[in-house]
Amino acid sequence: MISLILQIIRAFVAPNHRLSCSSKLWREGLSELQRRGKGQHESGAFLLGVSQGNRRTIKRFVYYDDLDTHSLDTGIVVFDGSGYGPLWQLCRETGLTVVADVHTHGGCAQQSHLDRDNPMIAKQGHIALIVPQFATQIFQPSDLGVYEYEGEHCWQDWSGYQAKQFFYIGYWG
Repeated sequence: MISLILQIIRAFVAPNHRLSCSSKLWREGLSELQRRGKGQHESGAFLLGVSQGNRRTIKRFVYYDDLDTHSLDTGIVVFDGSGYGPLWQLCRETGLTVVADVHTHGGCAQQSHLDRDNPMIAKQGHIALIVPQFATQIFQPSDLGVYEYEGEHCWQDWSGYQAKQFFYIGYWG
């Protein structure tokens, strides 16, 4: 019953958002990305959660360097394929799925050529978030790079003003 009530409230608060996260989890996640990157290099995480139709709710950050201990060694994210085995195992154990990924950049929140050519999950509909300034502060959706994978190394850019309509951060995340 409470779950149904929360779904109804969310429908009024964030009716068209495709991705959502509680503000508490978002703050904690960005703080941890900043800590892991020491405010000086990239860090990242897979975002696990639940999907209901085309809506996805983030429930957990799983940091790249917990799955691949050398993923942050070069200053940019270089994730070895062997890290996917533990990720899929965690998904099976928790019943959650990868709903998006997030990583930091030093400057602005735009995709690099490496990001475009190497999606973390090469599946149509996958969402990739980029946080600027190595996550040295808590950023809102309009500050992020928000990209949806279309396949064939093509992405839909939901960044800027559109991000506020696409990604909801708040109490009902």
